[in-house]
Amino acid sequence: MLRNQNNTPLFDALKAYHEKNVIPFDVPGHKHGKGIPEFAQFVGEKVLEIDVNSMKPLDNISNPISVIKEAEELMADAYCSDHAFFSVNGTTSAVQAMIMSVCQPGDKIILPRNAHKSATNALILSGALPVYIQPETNEKLGIAMGISLESVEMAIAKNSDAKAVFIINPTYYGATSDVKQIVKLAHKHGMAVLVDEAHGAHFPFHEELPMGAMELGADMAAVSLHKTGGSLSQSSALLLNEGLIDKNTVKTILNLTQTTSASYLLMASLDVARKMLVKQGEDVFYRILKITREARDEINRIEGLYAFGKELVGQPGVFNFDETKLSINVTGIGITGFEAYDLLRDEYNIQVELGDALNILAIVSVGDDEKSLNALIEALRDLSQKYRSNESVQIQYAKIVLENPQVIVSPRNAFYARKKFVKLEASEGEISGESIMAYPPGIPIVTPGERINREMIHYIKFLKSQHSMLTDTQDPYVENIKVLGI
Repeated sequence: MLRNQNNTPLFDALKAYHEKNVIPFDVPGHKHGKGIPEFAQFVGEKVLEIDVNSMKPLDNISNPISVIKEAEELMADAYCSDHAFFSVNGTTSAVQAMIMSVCQPGDKIILPRNAHKSATNALILSGALPVYIQPETNEKLGIAMGISLESVEMAIAKNSDAKAVFIINPTYYGATSDVKQIVKLAHKHGMAVLVDEAHGAHFPFHEELPMGAMELGADMAAVSLHKTGGSLSQSSALLLNEGLIDKNTVKTILNLTQTTSASYLLMASLDVARKMLVKQGEDVFYRILKITREARDEINRIEGLYAFGKELVGQPGVFNFDETKLSINVTGIGITGFEAYDLLRDEYNIQVELGDALNILAIVSVGDDEKSLNALIEALRDLSQKYRSNESVQIQYAKIVLENPQVIVSPRNAFYARKKFVKLEASEGEISGESIMAYPPGIPIVTPGERINREMIHYIKFLKSQHSMLTDTQDPYVENIKVLGI
């Protein structure tokens, strides 16, 4: 049954609550902002007046039966799925719920090694065993792309007892895999297909974008509406197609880790963003694609820069490409992506999504316009003139992209094992007891249970030299790393 996508049941209920001017003797304790007037004055009193707790008129995320349930049903329709669950713990919580809904301790799951840390942390929570498949790589750009159907086929042949195949669609840089054929292959062997679609929340809303995972037959997908769909940060949705996975199991798993004090600001923003995407998405993304294509062409006229895009389609690991990911290789002007990331922020007041050894990534979405893109183009033009040298930067990207690491101990067992600190430089050959990653993008260089090799150490030291934000280690400066042992 298709529902009226003009409706915003949760947002309407929240507005009705606000109009009643209820006297609150429940939480939150700021009582409609009166307890923190300085903050209320800055963000606006109305924002805090609708920052409320679960109650009968507003439903409850743990067991939705009225307005949240209606809003989730509208979300499911919007994404061509059977069910949708709101997530206020971000897509991290949704990814973890996907894996935990399918895998029990000791079960195998096939996944690419360039998965986000939410997936590797889900292995710890679920006790599942990773069967890593290597994504295709583009050596010129120094980045991982999608996974090939052949690599999935080989992994399934060697691990016919695996419970699921996990896919990233798209990658951070915009590459998609052949999800439809991977789904067909996995289902033939009774395996569920779980899709991290954090950066593809906009896919179903314009025909010139790649197709969404649920339309392609995936069993579950986690979508970050806050990334590319217009909702507030930390708000996402978990989508489910009936068949291999029970919806009540998913609900139970979500309730294990998701807060019982769900933000109505976040949930209402999901409700309104979904309406906007369905009713206006075609026009919005027609405009976004137009200005992004124009910007890509203009950037490619700047000496030393290469804004890659649809020309990559057909290369290994690139079944399709999301043009709203404005990825730019900067090595031709003689600086690293990390340096370009910092320079754009510090000298031009422009914040791009990420920088890596060779590239920067600007995400263009529903809130962008010609003015913002023109500012980026002018900054890049000035950057090229100021910093361009005669030699291109040649940096070996992390070998983790090229070779699967050795998994010696399961992530869960490594997480709970006894550990010791060793100097990073002296950790080669040890089994890691923790994860290390640069954020963004939050893809681990090493995870618990993997043997640390020389290339990992070299790359971590390079990241430190570039002042990258390294996370997840107990030592905040990553001088030491925890490894297994007494």
